[in-house]
Amino acid sequence: MASTHEIRKRHSVLCLFALLAVCALFSASAQARPDRRALALVEAARAQIGVTRLYNGSYQQIAWPNGDVDMARGVCSDVVVRAYRRAFRHDLQAVVHQDMKKAFSVYPKTWGLKAPDPNIDHRRVLNLRVFFARRGAELQGKDFQPGDLVTQSVGEGLPHIAIVSDRRSQDGRRYLVIHNIGAGTQEEDALAAFPVTGHYRYFP
Repeated sequence: MASTHEIRKRHSVLCLFALLAVCALFSASAQARPDRRALALVEAARAQIGVTRLYNGSYQQIAWPNGDVDMARGVCSDVVVRAYRRAFRHDLQAVVHQDMKKAFSVYPKTWGLKAPDPNIDHRRVLNLRVFFARRGAELQGKDFQPGDLVTQSVGEGLPHIAIVSDRRSQDGRRYLVIHNIGAGTQEEDALAAFPVTGHYRYFP
C-alpha cells in the first residue's frame, strides 16, 4: 500500500501533467485563431469583391492624402491600399510618400523618377516591398497566415501583391488570397500559382 507521501507525490505529478496539457491546448488554440487585426484586414479586402470589377493601372492624378482612383477599377496594390484604409484608417499613400521623401535613394528607380510622386508611388508593388521591409514587416519563409502580404512574380516577371485570406483551398493545404490579377478583386487559390518574391506582416 502506497504511503501518504507517495500518494501526494503522484497527485502532484498528475496535476502537473494536467496543467501542461491545458497550457498546450490554449497555446494551440491561440495559434489557430488569427489575430483580430489580421481578420480586419482580410474582411476589408474581401469587401472589395464585386465592387472593384476591372483591372486598370493607367496613371491618374489623385487627391493626397487618401486619394484613390474609381473603386470600380484598380490594380493589385489598390486592394492592399484600400484594405488598410478600411481596416485601420491607415493611408499607405501618405506614409509611403513621406518615407520616399526621406529616403528616396533606397527606392527603385525603375520608372526614371527624380522625386516621389504621390499619385502613383504607393500603387507600385516594388515600392511597397521596400516600404514594408523598412518598417520591419518582412518575414522569411512561407509560413503564411491570414492577413499576411505576399508578393509574387507573374507572367514575364511582373510584380504582384495579394492579401492572404483566412479561408483555405478545397484540399485544405493552402490559404486563399484576395487580389486583383486581371478581373477585379477576387478570392482565389493562387498562393502557390506564382513564384513568391516577398512575405510581409504589417499591422500599423
